[in-house]
Amino acid sequence: MTFPPRQHPARDEPHTPSLVKHLTAMLACAAVATASAQPAASNPPAPAATASASQKAPVPTATAATPPATPGPTTASTSTGTSSALQALPTLEVPPYMGTWYQVAWFPNRFQKQCVGDTSATYRQQPDGRIEVLNRCRKADGSFDEALGQARPVGTLTGTRLAPAQLQVSFLPGWLRWLPVGWGRYWVIQLADDGRYAVISEPTREYLWVLARRPELAPADETAIRSALVRQGFGDLSAWQPHPHTAR
Repeated sequence: MTFPPRQHPARDEPHTPSLVKHLTAMLACAAVATASAQPAASNPPAPAATASASQKAPVPTATAATPPATPGPTTASTSTGTSSALQALPTLEVPPYMGTWYQVAWFPNRFQKQCVGDTSATYRQQPDGRIEVLNRCRKADGSFDEALGQARPVGTLTGTRLAPAQLQVSFLPGWLRWLPVGWGRYWVIQLADDGRYAVISEPTREYLWVLARRPELAPADETAIRSALVRQGFGDLSAWQPHPHTAR
């Protein structure tokens, strides 16, 4: 869910990651202070972020929940036009998705502005079906931010399978997570056939995180992800930025 930071207050969502847009993803404390009059909507999840941002999502081996008919990544089905509603993957096998993910690319956002590199997210499933999220990133002074949050299924969890691949993520303190605010949408919209990378977003397509099991993205994978994003209605990918990691 490799990957994302504290959540900013939820708001009515003409747009809004994920699991991503994973999910902005990733903020949390601010949500409580300012969201008392706001609905239980979701803003970006922050797949792999930290204290006031997101990460990575953003990484042991994982397997795609529903392998494609032909070799290649699993993607949510959409038409090529931006007018089509973004779709999460129809299903996600949760256990293989657990572990550490590295944020290797993203659409920069203000919630992670303190994170200059080495953003990662580690997911651990809990007995009640929820997922513990530990986000970590390096700041400009060389120190690290960490944030502990929780992801909860939005889709139906049957055994180990989530359908569709949608979660909400919160970095509010545990005693405040009952509030209907501070939860961000985390939608898994792409997953490599062998689980080596995942793409997280949310309904508005404003937020995007690319997570990988290794701290770098192969050029061929980047090309495949970008092509799939265009088919999924991301008409403008100019915001795409690689996210650096010191360890390779």
